[in-house]
Amino acid sequence: MKNIVFFSFLVLVAFQQLFAYNLKSPNGNLILKFTLAGNGIPTYALSLGDKQVIENSRLGFELVNDDKSFLDDFEVGDIQTSSFDVTWQPVWGEEKDIRNQYNEMAVTLVQKEKNRRMLIRFRLFNDGLGFRYEFPMQKDLRHFIVKEECTQFAMTGDHTAYWIPGDYCTQEYGYTKSKMSEIRGLMNKAVDHQNIASKVIGEAAVQTALMLKTDDGLYINLHEAALLDYPCMHLELDSENRTFQSHLTPDAVGFKGTLQAPGVSPWRTIIVGTEAKDILASRITLNLNEPCKIQDTSWIRPTKFVGVWWEMIAGGGSWDYTSDYPTIKIGETDYTKAKPHGNHRANSQNVKRYIDFAAKNGFDAVLVEGWNIGWEDWVSNRKEFNFDYVTPYPDFDVKELNEYAHSKNVKLIMHHETGSAYRNYERHMDEAFQFMKQYGYDAVKTGYVGPIVPLGEYHYSQPMVNHFQYVVEKAAKYRIMVDGHEAVRPTGICRTYPNLIGNESARGNEFMSRVPLGHTTILPFTRLIGGPMDFTPGIFELDLSKINPNRHEKMKATITNQLALYVTMYSPLQMVADYPENYERFPDAFQFIKDVAVDWDKSVYLEAEPYEYLTIARKEKGSGNWFVGGTTGAQPHIAAFQFDFLDPGKKYMATVYADAADTDYENNQQAYTIRKMVVTNKSKFKQSVSIGSGFAISLFEITDNKKK
Repeated sequence: MKNIVFFSFLVLVAFQQLFAYNLKSPNGNLILKFTLAGNGIPTYALSLGDKQVIENSRLGFELVNDDKSFLDDFEVGDIQTSSFDVTWQPVWGEEKDIRNQYNEMAVTLVQKEKNRRMLIRFRLFNDGLGFRYEFPMQKDLRHFIVKEECTQFAMTGDHTAYWIPGDYCTQEYGYTKSKMSEIRGLMNKAVDHQNIASKVIGEAAVQTALMLKTDDGLYINLHEAALLDYPCMHLELDSENRTFQSHLTPDAVGFKGTLQAPGVSPWRTIIVGTEAKDILASRITLNLNEPCKIQDTSWIRPTKFVGVWWEMIAGGGSWDYTSDYPTIKIGETDYTKAKPHGNHRANSQNVKRYIDFAAKNGFDAVLVEGWNIGWEDWVSNRKEFNFDYVTPYPDFDVKELNEYAHSKNVKLIMHHETGSAYRNYERHMDEAFQFMKQYGYDAVKTGYVGPIVPLGEYHYSQPMVNHFQYVVEKAAKYRIMVDGHEAVRPTGICRTYPNLIGNESARGNEFMSRVPLGHTTILPFTRLIGGPMDFTPGIFELDLSKINPNRHEKMKATITNQLALYVTMYSPLQMVADYPENYERFPDAFQFIKDVAVDWDKSVYLEAEPYEYLTIARKEKGSGNWFVGGTTGAQPHIAAFQFDFLDPGKKYMATVYADAADTDYENNQQAYTIRKMVVTNKSKFKQSVSIGSGFAISLFEITDNKKK
């Protein structure tokens, strides 16, 4: 479908102080009201039918060393409106076709005294609003510095909020559910002081994507799209006025954006639904990004992989090679003279074990962490030259391992931990990517653990946002896919650069012992609104003390929960994260991980409630196979739905992986049942799911009276 209509008109308004204009969504349900109020202050409001979503809220900027700023004294220069309706196909995604339909209004505002212009562009979709600031080329506005963006989101009541603390450096928190008015009082409890890199903003600042629920049943999501050359936005709550205001991440000298005209801000997004699953189905974030800029995308491939990683995270294995040297200098320290301590896991023999496991089970690749020199004193030592990204440890044979992997139709995934010394990474990036191509790597996992080096910069400042984008664009030139960890949270840029195939940017599976039970049911409403997450699912041995006697903790999950995550936590890059031997202990449950797809033609959101439960069905791209996943939070749930998403007139063999009668996320995590049944699109399904658990279903079409 492709249908584009454009029209524009010029509106000259004589009485500026009471100017108001309404814009309706394509289906007429959402109404945007833009007002130029007294003193020329721009405001907006949003309603859904007869329900107010956002009350009158200010727009604008406070500038550094500018007595007027972009706050008031505006007049309307002109208004242009247009309609847009196009369906496009992502390189990979939750569905094959994405419809981008909206009505647009572009309001040009003029400050006559300063002879300056600022345009606010609104795009109103059937499921929400996006708007951004634009600064046209003009004589009297060239370069300017932002003191603070003053975008407001005025709420209609004391909504329920699902939030993590505002932090300039990390999103690795468990979520808190509370009333907006309770955020300030709960902030200290919500902060995790164990985070290596953290800079908490204050008592009432939270991060986006922020999920909200009103008392009368509206679901609201606040986020941003197309974060480019601009600081990451947080939201600071004025609880007395029930209003969130944008709070930008400063750079090392305190500036919150050094901009120039012409230029644009990221989009500010408000997704609205009468059901929670409406938020999950929205594609506003992707639609507000530019189309793909990579002409040939044939090398970008969704991937299921295993890796040398969980051994170090849970088992006590080591990334480093020796204990001989208290400090390391890249290029000077001679590792050939060092005695290995015997716990280094990225050695050739161990990596071959993972390659064999991947080949045997049909997985695409093997990630190897700890392969390169420098890990002995890499983090928290403020070193700027900590890795060179091309020199392996003596027990890691790059050439031999790649030849061995390729002989078994498996690829290796490179790992580039930067220790947050981003300038060092930029200096070595070309050489590192050339090294990757020389040895057949086409994907890299990047990492930014610890405070930014040199000190003073933050992970989410404008310079670092630009760095993360630089990595993605540079990698694209080398035809390399990027999985960014500890990077700025995604804002849909994967549409423009689909080689950005994964991100972490949230508390992942390795911290499932330190998160509330609703963690995997809230992330799809928050972190995943901006793009896929490398959550590293698939852990079968959930009692970490059985792996490492020094770890006295259990992950808050079950085996069936871990299976469900392959469907509910969308990513085209899915890790099979546990030890190979743990999968061999449970071959029947492991079958689902081998079967489940990583790229989809269609996604159907069957039931959802933030922090409580979530059930999603997805159709594998290019086949008739379907997979269903469901997870729960702190309460048990009975999942009930019809298989009406299946093709009419066809029969499917459903394999259901579900709780046993005694499954318990604390005391009996590995108990599960498997049952098979024939279903059609008229069949109904009901499943009891215990606390912190889940269920998974594979559905294969039955052809020629044989079970596929």
